[in-house]
Amino acid sequence: MNNKSDLGIVSYGSYIPSNFVTGKNIEEAQEKDGCDIYKSLGVFQKSVPSIDEDTTTISVQSGLQAIKRFQSAEKNGGDRKDIGCLFIGSESHPYAVKPTGTMVKQALGLSDNLSLADLQFACKAGTQSLQICFAYVGSGMAKNGLAIGSDTAQSKPGDVLEYTAGAGSAAFLVGTQNIIAKLLGTVSIATDTPDFWRRPGMKYPEHAGRFSGEPAYFYHIALAAKKIMADLKMKPKDFDYCVFHTPNAKFPKMIAKSLGFTPEQLKPSLVVDKIGNTYAAASLIALSSVLDVAKKSQKILMVSYGSGSGSDAFVFETTSLLEKKRKTWKRFLKDQIESMKELSYHTYIKNTE
Repeated sequence: MNNKSDLGIVSYGSYIPSNFVTGKNIEEAQEKDGCDIYKSLGVFQKSVPSIDEDTTTISVQSGLQAIKRFQSAEKNGGDRKDIGCLFIGSESHPYAVKPTGTMVKQALGLSDNLSLADLQFACKAGTQSLQICFAYVGSGMAKNGLAIGSDTAQSKPGDVLEYTAGAGSAAFLVGTQNIIAKLLGTVSIATDTPDFWRRPGMKYPEHAGRFSGEPAYFYHIALAAKKIMADLKMKPKDFDYCVFHTPNAKFPKMIAKSLGFTPEQLKPSLVVDKIGNTYAAASLIALSSVLDVAKKSQKILMVSYGSGSGSDAFVFETTSLLEKKRKTWKRFLKDQIESMKELSYHTYIKNTE
């Protein structure tokens, strides 16, 4: 999809739970002290949801921030009644049969005249939600759309996933007016590459270990990134920032380098070392981190990855309105991360049981 009209992000919000557990404590609990597994992954701590938090509640938190920013300060601030669609991507919807979206919609005070669905495509379910919202708004089926990626990721104690499976949520409002980041284009890639899965009734996901790298993450992100750059006739040097899905801190650095991006282009998106892999929220949280510091007329490439497998790629160009609006906003992603408090391994396990 190459966008020729004014279509883009009008607001965004993020939410990180207020607690974390360190990789060192996880390593000690697994009796692997000194193996430095967390150091090799580049994830030194990960966010942990409180015992009363789930995908629904943290979706509400990021959604509220996005809506408040949508309505803030400007004379022509947005109205939540104009939000005509809501899509929530997650691997950890609290009900197998009962939408997360209806509960989030009610808590956010959205109109009953709403197109809504829960989505599942592993870690790219959040960006798929964003893409669908762009389609709704771009086609005229909705004035504004709200896309949320949210997860309280599960991992089997003792598994390598335990070092990275975090929790978080990001919400993006899209529309055609008061745009802070214009959509220049988006593409998607999908294949049947089973690198990560969870059968019905299984408490924890399974994964194919090293197989989740080269034929899965790297192949799909490279294919999607090259496709959108070719479509838009752009090269890595044309971008100010790049965002790649963050299952750990190692993989995005490797794919960025292989595609020709610099560490400086990638660095603002790398919050994974402090919050872990937030699954369906990961790419959107990383994009939030970039938008928190980006200046006007800067170009951003974002490519997500979802196991099973697929990638969504987007290119945005920021507008002068981003910096203007940001001056009126409070509590950015950095502030949330810096205010997190450490939990013992025992309390972390109790919270996630």
